[in-house]
Amino acid sequence: MRCKSDAVRMIEKAKGFYKNSGKRIAFAEFTNPNGPFVEDEMYVYVLNCKGTMLAHGVNEKFVGEEFIDLMDSDGNLFIKEIVDTANSKGSGWVEYRWFEAMTRKWLPKTVYFEKVDDVIICSGFYDHRAEAIARAV
Repeated sequence: MRCKSDAVRMIEKAKGFYKNSGKRIAFAEFTNPNGPFVEDEMYVYVLNCKGTMLAHGVNEKFVGEEFIDLMDSDGNLFIKEIVDTANSKGSGWVEYRWFEAMTRKWLPKTVYFEKVDDVIICSGFYDHRAEAIARAV
């Protein structure tokens, strides 16, 4: 199972690549589903400071779309929370419920993000413990 240190590691790796390669190459690689920034259920996605998706590790159709008003399955504006926190504090964590394709269930997801220049680099993991508890009940 993935944990917070995995998300931090992925962001550090993505930041280093971004700083060494520049935006254009980094965003292309972050959007490559077979590249080094997709590890099983973990992947990098990048937002601008207003909530537009600039790169997405598993769904390139999201690139260019406005996500600021996107809600999770509980009605939380989690992208707005990411953008607001990144713009005010530079980094942080957010938790929300999102569809996990492997299990085909809505699961809690924890995402770490950091603002780098004028973009917000994000990566997170699903909490499969919630699914295991539900199965046990």
